[in-house]
Amino acid sequence: MNDLAALDAVQLNFSPATLTALNVVLAVIMFGVALDLTTRDFRRVLTMPRAFVVGLTAQFLLLPAATTLLVFALRPPPSIALGMFLVASCPGGTISNFLTSYARGNTALSVSMSAVSSLAAIVMTPLSLTFWSSLYPPSAALLTDIALDPLGVVVVVLLVLAVPLLVGLATRSRLPRLAQRLYSPFRLASAIFFFGFVGLALHANWTTFVAHVTDIAILVIAHNVVAFCSGYGLASLARLAPYDRRAVTMEVGIQNSGLGLVLIFDFFDGLGGTAIIAAMWGIWHIVAGFTVAQWWRGRALPATTAPA
Repeated sequence: MNDLAALDAVQLNFSPATLTALNVVLAVIMFGVALDLTTRDFRRVLTMPRAFVVGLTAQFLLLPAATTLLVFALRPPPSIALGMFLVASCPGGTISNFLTSYARGNTALSVSMSAVSSLAAIVMTPLSLTFWSSLYPPSAALLTDIALDPLGVVVVVLLVLAVPLLVGLATRSRLPRLAQRLYSPFRLASAIFFFGFVGLALHANWTTFVAHVTDIAILVIAHNVVAFCSGYGLASLARLAPYDRRAVTMEVGIQNSGLGLVLIFDFFDGLGGTAIIAAMWGIWHIVAGFTVAQWWRGRALPATTAPA
């Protein structure tokens, strides 16, 4: 971990235009996701309250708590720890719905969790980040030095998540044919834009990335394992149906690291360790998610349950 300490003083190379592009890309991604949502997806929460509450508890409480334990166990440098806390404070990632469906899980539950957690993130992300990072003295000191503005975080989350989500919902409701035509192109374009952005970001900061990629990868993989285990573990303890467990596991294991990157460059000046953690998460959790989904896809669910 000593080599990683150098990242605390590194600011990654991003222009204001690049940062604006990242905000736009994330907003486009959320708009595209919302094109496939209806008010019925939100009403489904009422038909599966237990699974939904378990899922959000794992998302917003268990994962940050488990992340805190991992941070105290590994003792990473402040900027790395802050990145881990930030990722754990974000809502579920946008690809979780597809992965849940591919894994033959409860897609309706996954969609409901994604939609509600994205809206809840307006309040929960800044609160969670501030609370959990304050428990680890090195990251608490860093957060104090940066003087994070919770209201500013709320505004950013509102603009890049909530507003596009609501506009997408309105489009699906009022112009359903247009929404259907736009959904697939938006989904493909948003994936290309996001990975293109991450690729350009890594290229612009290649020397820093290469110097620390091995240590960062180990931390990200360990953290992602904790995320998947948090979702699956709590769902199992709550005795959820197997296909509900798959949905909760994907929702907690796939985090919206794109939102994390937006917040890092808007409020933390591209702090090296924090940004590299979020960027690596954006790549790794998809690899891990597809691996878990593929494993589950080949295993039949009990005959008494069936995916929604």
